[in-house]
Amino acid sequence: MAIDEARAAQIKEKLAERDNHIRESWVKAMEARLVRDELEKCQKGEGVNHYENCKWLADKYIQMLQENRVKGYKRIDA
Repeated sequence: MAIDEARAAQIKEKLAERDNHIRESWVKAMEARLVRDELEKCQKGEGVNHYENCKWLADKYIQMLQENRVKGYKRIDA
């Protein structure tokens, strides 16, 4: 029975690790969403000058799109 309990603890640890990984991935995706919302506000507020005045936000958003994708967790070694 000690082996079964150890295996159950190991599986619980993997599940917790997976949940944490997915949670962190979603947090990063939501951060990118907030930057997108700020970029939209900036573009509406600046009008025709938004190409110059909002460039830093656009660059940040593009970088976040590349880096902050939601990455799933394919399987658990059971």
